[in-house]
Amino acid sequence: MLVAFSVAPSGTGREDGSVSDAVAAAVAVVRASGLPHRTDAMFTTIEGEWDECFAVVRAATDAVAAFGSRVSLVLKADIRPGFTGELDAKLARLEAHLDAQD
Repeated sequence: MLVAFSVAPSGTGREDGSVSDAVAAAVAVVRASGLPHRTDAMFTTIEGEWDECFAVVRAATDAVAAFGSRVSLVLKADIRPGFTGELDAKLARLEAHLDAQD
């Protein structure tokens, strides 16, 4: 499965509104997990089995909780039994279709 998630604190008391330090703590958890992952400006996507993915999401959420009085978590999952390597394979299929259109 693929799980794309975004986790951020609120109630940080910071005037600048930045949450990059909290997000860095979450991404450090993801990197330490050993799961295939990709982080962009809005989400981090991880790939693994259900229990593996949600353990990482929970640990990342717990890491962010230390930065504020409240945590916001947004999740999107692609559950496709029998498929692995989809973090890259989905993009490869998309690129193949785009190349065929040229």
